[in-house]
Formats: sequence, structure tokens, C-alpha cells
Amino acid sequence: MEKAAEQALKEKEQRLKDAVELKAPDRVPISLGLNYFPAKFTGTTTWAAFYDFPNWKQAYIKAAQYFDPDRLLVVPNQSGSVLEELDAKQIKWPGHGVSRYHTHQFVEGEYMKQDEYDLLLNDTSDFLIRFYLPRVYGILGPAAKLPALNMLMNMLPFNNLADPEFVAMLEKLTKVAKDAVRWQTETASLVRELAELGHFCRNAPFMAGAPFDSVSDFLRGMRGTMLDMYRVPEKLHRACEMMCRIQLERIEQLHPPEEFTPAFMALHRGAHGFMSLNQFEAFYWPYLLRVIRALVEKGYTPDLFFEGDYNSRLEFLAQMPHGKVIARFDQIDMVKAKEILGGKICIAGNMPVSLLQVATVDEVKQKVRELIDAAGKDGGYIMAPASALDEVKPQNLKTMIDYTKEYGRYR
Repeated sequence: MEKAAEQALKEKEQRLKDAVELKAPDRVPISLGLNYFPAKFTGTTTWAAFYDFPNWKQAYIKAAQYFDPDRLLVVPNQSGSVLEELDAKQIKWPGHGVSRYHTHQFVEGEYMKQDEYDLLLNDTSDFLIRFYLPRVYGILGPAAKLPALNMLMNMLPFNNLADPEFVAMLEKLTKVAKDAVRWQTETASLVRELAELGHFCRNAPFMAGAPFDSVSDFLRGMRGTMLDMYRVPEKLHRACEMMCRIQLERIEQLHPPEEFTPAFMALHRGAHGFMSLNQFEAFYWPYLLRVIRALVEKGYTPDLFFEGDYNSRLEFLAQMPHGKVIARFDQIDMVKAKEILGGKICIAGNMPVSLLQVATVDEVKQKVRELIDAAGKDGGYIMAPASALDEVKPQNLKTMIDYTKEYGRYR
């Protein structure tokens, strides 16, 4: 790494650490997840992010170099060819279900029926292999024909294993796995090259989240979990407890970081409008807080993206370990957030993406001033967009960054 890049990286990391630890850095730091924005900025397609990684990496680095925030949140995706081979049901991606120029879409579904809670809770591996995975990956359809896994103690299901469908599935999986690993290796090179250029993009090797979201997003769907809170609340609690335990076990297995390392967590169902405050207190917050505390104890910095409206939940958020967490907001009253969380939790975000997409440069500057005046006093604030940047105006994004660097100075 060149000395100039190394120095820039150190300055960015220190700036972010100071903000998290509720100190006043030299200026307000800026954090971005570029997402699919490099496609618009460079004139390429989002399709390249899934099918032409060398082109996509070049576009991403070009955008990173031009905008130069203090932190880049890089969230890698899997190869479109691999997803095709898997016959993945939970996602539509550019060139496969959505336009080559659009972003991917998560396909929510009821991949676990309400009467299957006992299967999940009592024999998780059997449920995952024979029920869940065949539903979300078409390639794994033959696994649904296996006998219950608890019957394999003294015998193997030779008839199933010798079935041509099952044999073909295993052969395809071997090829797909090799292709997936090659893609993962290639995508990892993006983070290394960004770091060598002086960009801070370090992130925990484990994508944590709210245990309730694990059930809602991937198993029962939003409608299912909303009904379950009324119809089978005890089973939903047990499922959240199980998902929490699994995450805690995985966190325990992580190596403690030697350097400042954020752990990104996107939170989906806990916002006002999805559940009442009482439901948030019962089903969402206790399990999430345990995951947050476990990450902090391991030495990571939870970087929580509170999607939606969390104004009524701020008192709960104040329970997080002080000076150890980033709380990035989507829709929040920044004055109220600073009043309740100031001096306790580092606040980030709330720059409306709609503003970055359609506003004038002067309007962007005005919003930057408002956010810094409301949340930046005495430190503990990180400038960040409220959600994904995919379609914003490049000029407006550059204005947000440059004006934050100018206006957000502490010394």
C-alpha cells in the first residue's frame, strides 16, 4: 500500500472510531453503501454485478475513488449463474426476473407453514434439509424425498441415494459449489483493492440480524409472523429464542477482531407500522439486544440499520452498550434522537435518498446543515444516506459528501 493511501486509511478509521466512541473527530465522518449506484455513475448495468464481475469491480472502484467517503459498506452478492443453477426462489436479480438495469428483489414467501413450527423446533436439521431448502432452491427438490433424518442412525437410504434424480442433484451441486467459491474469491478481491487505495471497508465476517427477522424474512413471511404473534405466540417466541441461540453460537466461534471492525445488521420488521410497541418489546427487542451485546463482548462494533420509523423505540435503543454501537436511521426525528441517544449511542443516517435523487444542490446542502446541527454537536454522528443510493444524482451525492467535509468540522 502506498504511504498516502495508508495515511488516508488511518485517518478515516480514526474518524469513524471517534464518532462511535462519542468523541468529536476532526470532522463528521461519512459512511456509504454504494449498492448498485456504480452502474448509474459509470453507465454500466446492474447485470454486471451478477454476471461480469471484472467490469463491475472497475465501476465500483471508479465510484469509490471519485466520491471518497470515510467508509464504504461493501455487501457482496452471489453469481447470477450460480443462482440460476440453484433455481433460487427467494430472489429476483438483474437479467433474471428484473431488468438488467434494476436492483435485485427479495421474494418473500411462506416457506414454513404455521403447523411446521414443531418440525423446526424439535428437529431443525431435518426440517431444513427435507422441507425448507427444497422450497427455496429448486435444485434440491430430490432432498424432499429423503426419509426423516432421525431414521438414519443405523442405515443409509440407499434407494434415495441411488435414484438418478438424487445423483444428478449431487453432481450439479458439486459444480455449482466450485463456481460459487470462484465468484466469492473474485468478489473478495474488491475489498482488498479498495483498502489498498485507502478506503475503509472493513466489516465483520458474519452478517448478524434480529432473530425475529430471521423467522419473518426467511421462514414465515411478514403476513405469517404478524398472524403468529396472535395465534401461536409461544411458538414464535421459541423460534426467536432458537434463532438467537444460533447467532450467539456463531458469534462465539468468531475470532476477536484485532482492529476496529463494524458488524452490519439490517433490521426489517421492528419499525412502527409493522408491530406495536408492546409487540416490539416482547418479540423483537430482547432477542436483538442479546445479539448486539454478544457482538460487543466479542470486540465488534454493531452497525445497525433501523429501517422505517423508530421514533417510538428510541428509549429501547438507549439500552445498547454505550459508545460501542452505530445506529443508522431511515426515518427519525433527529432532534429527538440526539436528545435521547446523545452521549450514549453514535447516530448515523437520515439523509433522504429521495432528496439526493430529485433535489437541487442547495437543498442538499440545507439538509446536510440540518442533520449536522441536530445530531453532530460534540460528536457522535456519522453522515449517511437513509437507504440505498441506487438511483441518486451523482452531483447531489458529491454535494452531500463535499459539504459534510466542509461544514461538519469540529476543529
